[in-house]
Parts: sequence; structure tokens; C-alpha cells
Amino acid sequence: MMDLRVSRKTVQQGTFEKLKDAILAGVFQPGERLVEANLCEQLGVSRASLREALRSLQSERLIDFIPNRGPQIPVLSWKEAEDIYDLRALLEGEAAARCASAIGDHDISSLSATVHTLRRVVKTNNSADKLKCATAFYDVLLHNCGNEMIKQTLNGLHARINFLRARSMSLPGRTKASYEEMNALYLAIKDRDPKAARKIAQQHVQNAREAAREAFKEGQKDNEA
Repeated sequence: MMDLRVSRKTVQQGTFEKLKDAILAGVFQPGERLVEANLCEQLGVSRASLREALRSLQSERLIDFIPNRGPQIPVLSWKEAEDIYDLRALLEGEAAARCASAIGDHDISSLSATVHTLRRVVKTNNSADKLKCATAFYDVLLHNCGNEMIKQTLNGLHARINFLRARSMSLPGRTKASYEEMNALYLAIKDRDPKAARKIAQQHVQNAREAAREAFKEGQKDNEA
């Protein structure tokens, strides 16, 4: 079981980070109610610290507050997921092409570092680290795409993209395949090949969509069992 206890940082920040990692790692199920008393005991924090963390999680759309029920994990329908994948394919393809045309040597090195870290993390079972590596890769890509609206739109979807990323990476073999796709995208950007970068980025999203579809189906079977 994932250890949720918080080491000293600020307590509020530590609580937020622990819960965020747990949510994205699938420790809590979609629709699951988050009971404050239970979380305080698991995390070893006060209600005040927990509530501050919950407000931060709500601002990132990682939890919902339901009247007369309290905080719970959002339920994302497959239709909503498909809409997000459609938007990702369009915007990430464009961002990758623009990045390949504009990126400098320093940020090429940053992309390379994230890919090498992901290669190492793929061999572990640490879902949170895998998501952090993927996020770091796309942070560099979006920083270099030269279009603030693309960057802002995708950053606004960050929590839901990571939720779907966690679902797709839960499928056996998907994390390794995702690494190979991101490495291919890195190489296209390194070669300053916008056409190849766009194609690889869009195919990566399509492959992630198919993996997430399978994960959603497995989740439905578990709920029906």
C-alpha cells in the first residue's frame, strides 16, 4: 500500500503533493468520497492542513466538492476523455512542429535529460515518477512552441491529461511504448524536423487514446464484477 505519511516541508505543501501523487497513481477510484477523518489519520496531519490541500487539489480540478457529500474523485466519462484526446492531438501536434522549428540547443539538452530519466523510471513501478517525467518533457516542448494560447490551453487541461495518462500507463507494456514514442518525438525535434515531429506527436496521442480506452473497459468490468 502506498505510504501517505507526510515528511516535513511545509505541512500543507507536503499534504497537497502526497494526495496529488496518490490521486494520479490511482490510489483513489473515480467517484470515491474523500473522508477527512480517514485522510488526516493516514497522512498524520491536522484538518486545517488537509483542507488547505484539498482546496489546492480542487483548483487543479483533481477533486470535486459535492454538496452534502464533500470532496470526491471526479468521474470522467469516455466521451469527455475522447474530447480531450481530440484536442491534444491537434494542439500537441502543432506544438511539436513549432518546437522543432524554434528550439535552442539548451532546451534540446533538457528534453534529452527528461527522456533519459523516463527510460530509467520505466523500469520501476513508481507511477508518480512516470507522470512527472512525462509532464517535464511536455513542459519543455510547450515552452518552446512559441504559442501562448496552445500552452495555456494544454496547461489548463493538465490535471485531466495526467489522470488519463495514469489510466493509459496502467495498461501492461504501455509505459515502455510511451517512452519509445517520446524518444522518437525527441529525436525528430532534435533533428529540427517539424513534419516528423507533428506526425509522431499525433500518433503518440492516438496510441495513448487506445490504451486509455482499454483501461476504461477494464475499469467497467471491475465495477460490474
